[in-house]
Amino acid sequence: MPRIAWIEDTDAQGQLTELFAAVRSQFQGRVPDIVRTMSLRPDFLAAIMGAARLHFSEGTLTRAQHEMIASYVSALNRCHY
Repeated sequence: MPRIAWIEDTDAQGQLTELFAAVRSQFQGRVPDIVRTMSLRPDFLAAIMGAARLHFSEGTLTRAQHEMIASYVSALNRCHY
């Protein structure tokens, strides 16, 4: 049982339904638990998703380089995300 309360897909309404649909389109039809932790605040989840799109867009670093850095930091922190 998670320690953080969240809203399941079947209970999502309004903006959260749309956000979950967008997430599922990017994550092979599922909503990762890290996203669910923000489901009680759809406004915050939308902002985080916007920041993630910006963070992982091409710029000085390629998307692959961003992903490698994120994976390395997650490994250092022993975080499976």
